[in-house]
Amino acid sequence: MSNSRSDGTGTSDPLRPADHADAATPAAAIAQPQLGLIGWLRWGWRQLTSMRTALVLLLLLAIAAIPGSIVPQRTADPNGVLQYKTDNPGLFPILDGLQLFDVYSSVWFSAIYILLFISLIGCVIPRTKHHFNALRARPPRTPARLSRLDDHAEGERIVAPGQDAEAAAVAAVELAQAQLRKAGYRVERYDTAATAKRPATASVSAERGYARETGNLVFHAALVGVLISVGVGGGLTYTGQT
Repeated sequence: MSNSRSDGTGTSDPLRPADHADAATPAAAIAQPQLGLIGWLRWGWRQLTSMRTALVLLLLLAIAAIPGSIVPQRTADPNGVLQYKTDNPGLFPILDGLQLFDVYSSVWFSAIYILLFISLIGCVIPRTKHHFNALRARPPRTPARLSRLDDHAEGERIVAPGQDAEAAAVAAVELAQAQLRKAGYRVERYDTAATAKRPATASVSAERGYARETGNLVFHAALVGVLISVGVGGGLTYTGQT
């Protein structure tokens, strides 16, 4: 089965259905919003402070440090640089122009270092603030209908004859609260008073997973500390050559 369309000029397009309608004029096309200067700056800042960008910059920093272990450095081995110049008179000016004998103080290495530093700080500080607010917040209230949750299970408990149904329900909620707290969840109990249209209810809400984010933030904060230590140490330490 094939569909074709004729536009009155004798041409047809077999890839379009017969009832396809083109826009009458180009003005009917969807107009894309303009970001402007502020919008582009915000977009660039979000891209720079994303965790993916920080990982890419960290990888680039590791790659950029490789030449420092291949060719001698002026700060660590000035005599080796002079010997390299004597042994390679044609190659030395090219490598020296690329700052390969001063890798750790070169413009390109410093640019990667500073961008990584800014990316980590811009990523860690907002996430730390958000994580701190989440730790202080109570677990969300349980929904009135569990069917609103994507993953849920329902069960019923039969009350023995003569047993108080309300007391049995409270005991079940307390048991669930104790089991969830023992399993490492943050729990919060929500009780509602009885009204003319709705009986009293009791529920417990639980959540966990904050330890993983805490460890992630501690790791990245420690990485920022390492970068600061390397920068301060490189600028203030003294190296003697004999």
